[in-house]
Amino acid sequence: MSKKVRKNYGTLKWVIGLLLFAFLLLMVTAGYFSAKLKPIVKTQIKEIVLDATDSLYRIEFSEISMNLITGRASLSDVKIIPDTSVFKQLIDERRAPNNVYYITLKKLGIKNFHPGRLLRHKKLKIDVLLFDNPDVVMINQAFDFNESKSENAENSPYHYISKYLKELKVSTIDLKNISFKYVNNNLQVPEIDSIRNLNITLKDWLIDSASARDKNRLYLLKDIIINLNNYTYATPDSLYHINLNQLDFRGSSGKLNIKSFSVVPRYPEMQFGQATGFARDRFNIEMSDLSLEGIDLPLYVRKQELYAKEMNIANGFVEVFNNNMLEREKVVKTGQYPQQLLQKAKGQLTVKQLNLNNVDICYAEYDKQSHQKGKITFEKTSGTITNITNTEKAKLKNPYMFANLTSYMMGKGRLDVKFRFDLKAADGAFSYQGVLGAMDGRELNRITKPLGMVEVKRGRIKKLEFDIKANDRVARGNLKFAFNGLSVALLKKEEGRERLVKKGFMSFLANAMVINSDNPNQVGVLVSAPIHYERVKTASFFNFVWRTLFQGIKYSVGVTAEKENKIKNQIAKFEKMKTDRDKRRAERQKRRTRQSQPR
Repeated sequence: MSKKVRKNYGTLKWVIGLLLFAFLLLMVTAGYFSAKLKPIVKTQIKEIVLDATDSLYRIEFSEISMNLITGRASLSDVKIIPDTSVFKQLIDERRAPNNVYYITLKKLGIKNFHPGRLLRHKKLKIDVLLFDNPDVVMINQAFDFNESKSENAENSPYHYISKYLKELKVSTIDLKNISFKYVNNNLQVPEIDSIRNLNITLKDWLIDSASARDKNRLYLLKDIIINLNNYTYATPDSLYHINLNQLDFRGSSGKLNIKSFSVVPRYPEMQFGQATGFARDRFNIEMSDLSLEGIDLPLYVRKQELYAKEMNIANGFVEVFNNNMLEREKVVKTGQYPQQLLQKAKGQLTVKQLNLNNVDICYAEYDKQSHQKGKITFEKTSGTITNITNTEKAKLKNPYMFANLTSYMMGKGRLDVKFRFDLKAADGAFSYQGVLGAMDGRELNRITKPLGMVEVKRGRIKKLEFDIKANDRVARGNLKFAFNGLSVALLKKEEGRERLVKKGFMSFLANAMVINSDNPNQVGVLVSAPIHYERVKTASFFNFVWRTLFQGIKYSVGVTAEKENKIKNQIAKFEKMKTDRDKRRAERQKRRTRQSQPR
């Protein structure tokens, strides 16, 4: 490779190469064009691509066609191929780009190239540059030496065309129906993603003496428009399909819109766990409106790092279901809190603020004791999550991720909750506090009956407040639960009956001896529940949060360890009395039978 002026390489240098050979084609053929000159033109095109990329890429194509009258030209069966030996040498010289491309296309078409302007002013203007069905393979490997490289050190593209042209301008570059494959070589095992039916439009591409310094241009462009329709991706475990409909992105605004997004499980609720072999959370997600604003496109192209100022999610639902009839997966879930999973994400991600609006959240379980499905819902959820990032702990300026949410529990009681996640804590430290407003306690029967075998017969929730600090091991805090007129019925499952049956005497004992019907009581004393709950290592984040609050609720309504022991003793006495009574009854029946027999 020649020892010319040292050049650095941006991720779109392949575009520069293509357009350079296009303008050279026009320059060589502006005066006349014949079959005899085709070999010469081909040679010139190949040489300029090599020169423009410092021999990193070569171009191959089958045919050249041109019509000076209509201002049209084209190349057929185009291939742009990197030289791996040159790439290795660039790595050794610490000058290699992070991205390498393999490109093939049926035809490169040029419309309206204005030959008169080229001859008179040495300015080449092309109205449309069309890439027909391009197939692009992008291989990414992030090199440390590119991190410290100054943008000013890179030669302007004008440096490469100045001896031929004063200006090169293309109004529209259309890449239609792209097949794109992304290979991530930054992992021990390369990861491959593929996309089809992708459309990209590049607007007002300009190379002149000043365009490289124009702050209103991105990669010498006024705008980059990306469109993707009906994208479907099967997850590696074959349990879900991820569907995306109508993605639109504009580089000038840094805004991305997605009309609809869904994560669809491949199996119905009761069959999902059977397919995996154990009880496992099944997710069903659908969002109608998503958008990202303030995306840093150069950062993403250079390092596949997603940075956005704002993300909006609206009008959708998240459903989680677990079939507890199956054996639970004996997997320790320590280290799987939201902020910990974010830190483990493969790609670098930062979203300054996520806005939620009108999202319904549902958690449901099928209980092996009741043989029924119970669920708890948080409807019309709205709010914000700020500082979503997996930036290295040492580089974090703000070490906390905050979630401030408002929802309606069972669609009735307003719930305001605030989470704080410590992004630096090794033990997954987080805290949450919130207030649940007034609602009818019977609304909770959708979860208490199937999962707790308890029916709320009557009761009015006035207010529930909680303040909890937790980590990987334990949760501590305080809960205040104000209610009045509480009465419950204990339930049981009887063989052959679908509905749960009331335990009459047990319910009487529970209401008489255990349950506080009012809090505060008649003299105004409010029972405040101290919380100390040790997390089960196999429990999920949601399960940990729910069980922690449930401990405080049980304490508030009177289900303390002391009272539980008392009711157990009473039940034991009752069962013994019943057994003794049945025994005496059986003895009497035996005596009657003997007495009635003939002597």
